Order: sequence, then C-alpha cells, then structure tokens
Amino acid sequence: MFNKTISLKIRKRSIVNVLLISILFSAFSLTANAQCAMCRAALTSEGNKTKAEAVNDGIVYLMVIPYLLVGGIGYAIYRMKKK
Repeated sequence: MFNKTISLKIRKRSIVNVLLISILFSAFSLTANAQCAMCRAALTSEGNKTKAEAVNDGIVYLMVIPYLLVGGIGYAIYRMKKK
C-alpha cells in the first residue's frame, strides 16, 4: 500500500512537470528563419516580403514532421521498455 501511494505521487509529479515544461516552451517560443541562401536571395530580391515569409513558414512546417515522427517512435519504444 505504501509503495503504491509513493508511485502515484511520483507519477502525478512527473505529469505536472511535463505539462509545466510544455507550457513554458510554448509560451516562450522563438521564430525560426529556415530559408536556404538561394531561396532567401531569390525572394528578397523581388521585394515581396509576404511571399518570403510564406516560404519560410512552409519550410519550418516541413521540418516539424520528421521531429514529430522520431519523437512518437521514441515514446513508443519508451513505453514498450517501461512495460
């Protein structure tokens, strides 16, 4: 009985810590400029800043997908090892 209550307290504390860290990172996120040199030169030479920002956002969104996949696979492996 004593070990179960300690285990539940530790699990609740770790969930709270993960949530707080997630909120902290999302609140203080910085913008990333992810254009390659050639894309930046081609888009800024035209003077169309809106198009350059759209291309930059597209590159950042494309970069997110592999990180989410690797994170999901890592989490699945962690859960399998935990059992």
